[in-house]
Order: sequence, then structure tokens, then C-alpha cells
Amino acid sequence: MKGTPIALTHEAIWDAIDALARAHGYSPSGLARMAGLDPTTFNRSKRITTAGKPRWPSTESISKILDATGASMESFVAHLGARHGQGPGVRRFVPLIGFAQAGSAGFFDDSGFPVGSGWDEVDFPGISDENAYALEVSGDSMLPVYRDGDILVVAPNAPVRRGDRVVAKTKAGEVMAKLLKRLTAHKVELGSFNPDFADLSFEVRDIEWIARIVWASQ
Repeated sequence: MKGTPIALTHEAIWDAIDALARAHGYSPSGLARMAGLDPTTFNRSKRITTAGKPRWPSTESISKILDATGASMESFVAHLGARHGQGPGVRRFVPLIGFAQAGSAGFFDDSGFPVGSGWDEVDFPGISDENAYALEVSGDSMLPVYRDGDILVVAPNAPVRRGDRVVAKTKAGEVMAKLLKRLTAHKVELGSFNPDFADLSFEVRDIEWIARIVWASQ
């Protein structure tokens, strides 16, 4: 049985931009800034002209936010109609495990994508990365940024940049949430959220994968 078609309306396009921003942990202005656009590009005041006519986002601006988030055009289209619960990408379940389990074999492939069995699931709306997963924080090593029981949604397909909050897995099997301070061809420098824990530096060859945290249940 086919669903109700999603009209390519002015409202639906702006809904999709808002949903894409939420899925990656940004406000519309934060998404614009990350994509190298003027921070006011997606402000609600910019969506209607002074004459009261609809103002449509440019194809260039949409292209830039897709590039910045690593989202595909298909995933963007999936957000259409998000406000009314029509879009096929509005709600989905992502795998959930704890950090202690994440260091075990069999939960991730070499690219950091979730595989295997033993995962629980959590309902998370609007995430566009089909390989996204969630990690549950345990302990106080990530205070004051993340607390015991917080859920972190991770998007392994999203590009990572200096200053991003990330999850990294070492070749030795340790999984950690850190601040990406520096990434070169040979070195990875990770900052600790908790001042009681030292920052870390690794050779790139000693890191299995790094993925960006796009949302946290705080």
C-alpha cells in the first residue's frame, strides 16, 4: 500500500531543512554556519519576503548543507513533510549499546558501522545517516558534558572536523567520546571533557575509526 505523496511545497522544503538540522544536532542557523553560509540564511524571517511572498531556499544552499552533513539528496527528500509526520525518514529506530560493549568484537565493522547482533534499539526522529547508532554513557569520565545514562547518537557517514565531538575506537579496542582537537595525516589529538582526565594523542595507524556525535539526550 502506497503512502500519501509528499508535495514539493515551500513549507515542505523548509521543514526538510529544519529536520536535517535537528538530525545532525544543529539549529537552522548553526547548520547554515557549518555549511559556510550566512548564519541567517535559514532564519524564519528569511522565508517570507517583505511583500508577503514565499522565499525559497537556493539549490546552492541545499547543496552546501548536504555536503557539510554528509547527507544524500534521498535522505533530504525523506525529510519532506516532517512537520506533519508524512516523510518516510521522520521516525526510525537506531541500534543502541553501551560504551563497555562497544569495545567488544562483533559490534562494528572496520569502517565503524554497526553490525552483528546484541543491539537494543531506540526511536530517534529524522536521522539521515542509515548507519547511525546510539551509545549509552556509563560512569562519570565524560562529565560535565555527558552524564551517566545519556544517549549519544553517532553518524559514521558524517564528515569530522576539528572541534567536533566524536566517538573514536582504537585498534586496541577502546571506545571513547572525546573532542577532536587535531587531525593530520599522522596524528590524532583528542581532548577529554572531564578535566580529571588527560588529553590523548595517537598515531593515525592506531585509530580504527572516528565518527561524529550528532545528538545527545541532555
